[in-house]
Amino acid sequence: MKVLLANPPWEVNGKKGVRAGSRWPHIKIPEEEDYMPFPFFLAQAAALLRKKGFEVLLIDAIAEGISEKEFLNKVKKFRPDLVVNEVSTPSLETDLRIVSEIKKISESAKIALCGADMNIRTLDFIKKHDFVDFVLIGEYEFTLLGLARCLKNKDDLSRVKGIIYKKQNKAIKTEKRPLQDVNKISWPLREQLPMDKYHDCPGSIPIPSVQMIASRGCPYGCTFCAWPQMMYHGRNYRARNPEDVVNEMEYLVKKKGFKSVYFDDDTFNIGRERMLKICRDIRKRNLNVPWAIMARADLMDEKILDEMKSAGLYAVKYGVESAVQRLVDNAKKGLNLKKAEAMIKYTNKIGIKTHLTFMFGLPGETHKTIQKTIDFAIRMDPESVQFSIATPFPGTRYYKELDKKGMLVSKEWPDYDGNLKCVVKTEKLSSEDLQNAVKEAYKRWSEHRKNRFKNETLQNT
Repeated sequence: MKVLLANPPWEVNGKKGVRAGSRWPHIKIPEEEDYMPFPFFLAQAAALLRKKGFEVLLIDAIAEGISEKEFLNKVKKFRPDLVVNEVSTPSLETDLRIVSEIKKISESAKIALCGADMNIRTLDFIKKHDFVDFVLIGEYEFTLLGLARCLKNKDDLSRVKGIIYKKQNKAIKTEKRPLQDVNKISWPLREQLPMDKYHDCPGSIPIPSVQMIASRGCPYGCTFCAWPQMMYHGRNYRARNPEDVVNEMEYLVKKKGFKSVYFDDDTFNIGRERMLKICRDIRKRNLNVPWAIMARADLMDEKILDEMKSAGLYAVKYGVESAVQRLVDNAKKGLNLKKAEAMIKYTNKIGIKTHLTFMFGLPGETHKTIQKTIDFAIRMDPESVQFSIATPFPGTRYYKELDKKGMLVSKEWPDYDGNLKCVVKTEKLSSEDLQNAVKEAYKRWSEHRKNRFKNETLQNT
């Protein structure tokens, strides 16, 4: 049986989007032109299927930079029995158009959709779209394996947990699949992917760089965060065996020649002893490779940062969101801003580069709180920053709260981008105010960088 897994093309008015691998699917802006996330779910699902004897083709059309026509030609040439496309909320219209074209050129192929989008998970959706045969709910590696086996053996689909399917014009949702032990999930299938195109390099870590994960999920309750709420059934955190993490890291560095590693976990630095063990194993094996992580600043302490630095930690992404504790609390992030500020400063002090992320539009946002956040970002003086508009993806608590309060200004899914468009308002600010806040933030940040470069130049002369 032949299974094709795909991250289909997505381009709007000449601007490229990112979908699979990104917790925040969006159209890219010039400041992130090189950014390309790795499609972990697709690649790990593909690895598991191949391990179990299925013929697999994995296509990341976005990373390859191929057109819809080229993508469809690849599909047609492979002649799959089952096509699995990852979708997202802002790209859904494009995704469905492409899927309908796949059905035209591969009429016998079954079509399955997956990804962090709630629209596809209703019974009405699959009844409305004749060209969609299955929807995979949540993390889908073992769900897909179960479906592929069922189709191959012509078994009863009701036995496959975690899917929606049609039977005699009736939509059926099966029992929810429990979360899988992450240590049973295969290393990603990277051999069929354009590995030189994936780029998420905080602190400008050396390239070629490779993305990994050492855990899945997050125990915190951020109302806006999509993956924990839609892919992991809530506040569930599962860590991989530290030894296996370093095994994969060693393989990628020593066998595949990558010059750095970025751990794109939802939250890497949970479990103090686990982090210390990873650091000890990295040093023990003399990997001598720079690495970077996505982390919470208020979970750090000086000892952990010192240990990570000695093991090669080069850069950290810290999600701050707002410099106003009240707004952070409103989003149920549970972040202690005072401790976060202290740890950001210490991270910078010991030479680990920082990338800070902020969003505008959380409940309670005002012109004054926006200025405080911009001032905080500049005062922290990180290596780089990200400013975005808070985007309430359907299926998140944030979406439900804003919908109830009448704070959503659009329910057109292509608008749910967070870079170029704003779909929310606050009691004090319009959607236009929030769009302007991002522009102002990047303008002030650009001025700050120019002044920093000028001062560094003067000091070196």
